[in-house]
Amino acid sequence: MTVRKEGTAVTVLVVDDEAAVRALLASLLGARGYQVLQADSAAEGLEIMAASQPELVLMDYCLPDRDGLSVLQEIKARYPASYVIMVTGMGSEELAVELMKAGASEYLLKPFDTRLLVERIDAVRKLREIELANQALQAEREHLLCEIETWNRELQVRVQERNEALHRAQSEIAQTEKLAALGYLAAGMAHEIRNPLNSISLFTQLLREGVEETETAEYLGKILKEVDRIDGIIHKLVDAANRSRLVVNDVRLDQIVRDSLEIFAPQIEARQIAVTISCQEPIVPIKADRTELEQIFTNLLMNAIEEMPRQGRLAVEISSTDGLLQVRVADNGKGIIPEHIEAIFKPFFSTKSRGTGIGLPVARRIARLYHGDVTVETTSPAGTTFLVCIPCEQQTRG
Repeated sequence: MTVRKEGTAVTVLVVDDEAAVRALLASLLGARGYQVLQADSAAEGLEIMAASQPELVLMDYCLPDRDGLSVLQEIKARYPASYVIMVTGMGSEELAVELMKAGASEYLLKPFDTRLLVERIDAVRKLREIELANQALQAEREHLLCEIETWNRELQVRVQERNEALHRAQSEIAQTEKLAALGYLAAGMAHEIRNPLNSISLFTQLLREGVEETETAEYLGKILKEVDRIDGIIHKLVDAANRSRLVVNDVRLDQIVRDSLEIFAPQIEARQIAVTISCQEPIVPIKADRTELEQIFTNLLMNAIEEMPRQGRLAVEISSTDGLLQVRVADNGKGIIPEHIEAIFKPFFSTKSRGTGIGLPVARRIARLYHGDVTVETTSPAGTTFLVCIPCEQQTRG
């Protein structure tokens, strides 16, 4: 529905089988500035309606080919923006009510006073303009409400995204603070713990040299093994927050991965693990601290080897895509249950009875220092694939 543009003439369709009535109405309405169309039957009137869709229709109730009520109903159904004024010489209250219910905007009796007729037509025209303007405003209001609702939904989504990002940032800050606190504690206690630990190791070695009983020697060997394990834990705790060293050189990630694998060669051989390495050449060097990057892959490889059964399969894939170095470390262990996927990157979380829960948080923290990340790409009971991503272009770290 459209509102008549300002300055354009309103079109009135006169449908009446009496030529004299049509001529009179055309003269009267033309003098008032209306554009008048004429039809002498319902069929001709409907053809004009289809072609011109006039704003107003002045129609006789008694037409030679159809009754005015059915024509009125068809016009209102097909052209709701056209307002219809019914004219009849056989007036009754019942007919008037029926016509108004069917959609007529006005009802006039023949013979009519020409002055009153023009006033009624002017009134219907003004009513139509007001109602169509209101409809347009209502449609605009609905459109604006729809837009506001869309904006609200978008705003809610953005707020949710910001809240989630804030939550992740707060979680990462908390983890960083945990690692930092752990490092400060470990650095302060490492010396104090290692002194008595060295004494225990030394005296145990002396005792084992003078022991002839196999069982006692075996027990002393286990003590030395546990001493080494404690020393290893202390070393990891110190490394967790030791970021003061930063020797930046051009390093190749594929060479670091191969060197890290070499560290575990005895375990790989003892457990008969099949290792495959695929590398997309050439891998561009990046500016980084080699020792830090080695920590990422030694932690991932150690986890993979510990999770795999004997004669397991370890696959390492190295590639470079869109300025991003990617390393996938895949094992055929028992996988990670869904609720543990994010937890494994939190300090002190471990599913192993003898685990410290430090390796993966440290690996992720180092990767993020290089604007990268360590994530679980896939996991299932058939195995897990960790993905390490590090940008080729590195900014200077302050």
